[in-house]
Amino acid sequence: MSWKTIAVGYDETEPAKRALERATDLARESGAELIVTSVAPVLTGMAASRGIGPYDPADPPEEHYDELAHARAALVGKGVTAEFELTLGNPADAIVEMAERHDADLIVVGTREPGFVERLLGGSVSQAVSKHAHCDVLIVH
Repeated sequence: MSWKTIAVGYDETEPAKRALERATDLARESGAELIVTSVAPVLTGMAASRGIGPYDPADPPEEHYDELAHARAALVGKGVTAEFELTLGNPADAIVEMAERHDADLIVVGTREPGFVERLLGGSVSQAVSKHAHCDVLIVH
């Protein structure tokens, strides 16, 4: 299959690193552009109104810029054209929205074995992306 634009959600986890590697291989094989995003979550509700600010102090946007710099370094010499974009919000929603903005043909995300609470609450980013995306989604284990 040939893609023109491949979006990939990235953080410093091993599943995300594998997703970036797979997306890079697919982009190189198909001549697609790669769009890499790291999502800084936005606080909502009570947490945001308590004066903490709009971002989680334990997961600020600055750390996501660093993640994108690491992704950029990982792609040096790999033969792909890539853009790097910090997005804000709920991770799954932000990845899907970013992919739509760039008319991505494919979204690549990593996944890890969910814990009990994630299984109970359905908290998997990869599952939410696959449910809401309007293009193909590749979930890399």
